[in-house]
Amino acid sequence: MTITQKSTKILWANAAGRCAFPGCQALLCSEEAGNSAPYTIGEMAHICGERPGSSRYDSSQTPEERDAYVNLILLCPTHHTLVDKPENERRYSVSVLQKMKADHEGYVSARLEVRIFQEKREVAEYVYPLLKQNHDVFLAYGPHSEIARKNPESDVQGIWLSERLATIVPNNRKIAEIVTANSNLFTSTEQTVLTKFALHARSYEAWVTDDVSYEGVVRFPEEFERLILEIVNAIA
Repeated sequence: MTITQKSTKILWANAAGRCAFPGCQALLCSEEAGNSAPYTIGEMAHICGERPGSSRYDSSQTPEERDAYVNLILLCPTHHTLVDKPENERRYSVSVLQKMKADHEGYVSARLEVRIFQEKREVAEYVYPLLKQNHDVFLAYGPHSEIARKNPESDVQGIWLSERLATIVPNNRKIAEIVTANSNLFTSTEQTVLTKFALHARSYEAWVTDDVSYEGVVRFPEEFERLILEIVNAIA
């Protein structure tokens, strides 16, 4: 049994692509630097050990349970090594790692806490940097990016998947929740555009985590980006 693509994607998305070890939160994707191609350093550690003799191994688990999302925690290489050292098994018990994972995912969710604004310009000012970050990630690592064309043998596909899970999906969640919670600040016509983005965000995440096929994704509504830009430019 191996870790499924679905479990991998859910783990990376819920951890926002960062190490779950307390106080670390290292971003587990490395950007291109000089002549070095980008790469991922995240490691999916087993909470209950992967094989007999490994830390926290539970012989009662089935292979499916052992490689399931609930038995995995996303860590950087340093902290993966630390928690799996035999001498640290009592310190980093199953319950400790489960709490570590829950606390980190709780922190990620808290960052998505919905804010209520007084004016739609405040909504636009909040949303615009997130849209821009998503766009920048697409340009840097997407299938038509320069690095994908120049280095087809590089790990850019892995980086693109990781960035979708660590950046685009959380940003989409945040944007959708913010515009939905503050939709009363917009006209009825504008609210229709906001709804289109929320549908896009949900379907995009479902596709990334393998719940629907690509054909099921509601395409990004360009009118949403135009609406946000118009409001931001009006402020300037």
